[in-house]
Amino acid sequence: MQDNYSYPLDEAWTQADIVTVIALYNAVEQAYESGVKRDEFLQKYRSFQQVVPMKMEQKRLDKQFELESGYSIYQVFKQCQQAKNSEKVRIRNASR
Repeated sequence: MQDNYSYPLDEAWTQADIVTVIALYNAVEQAYESGVKRDEFLQKYRSFQQVVPMKMEQKRLDKQFELESGYSIYQVFKQCQQAKNSEKVRIRNASR
């Protein structure tokens, strides 16, 4: 992980949209660094999907975020989906 990096944002987003997207980025960082509650992450992910409804754009932002930070939105989401049928409440993505 790099210490200094910028979040991929879209100039057309409102301030509320930016706050929503940054909240997801922060949740992904938290998943890698200390762990995040699965339901909390999924709520932020759903809010992100409201701001960025197109899958192609979601993938582009994920790729850009991963290049900047070394963290993957998709990998954390995938881990949440896998934990859905278990009793696991907290997600921690140790695979970097």
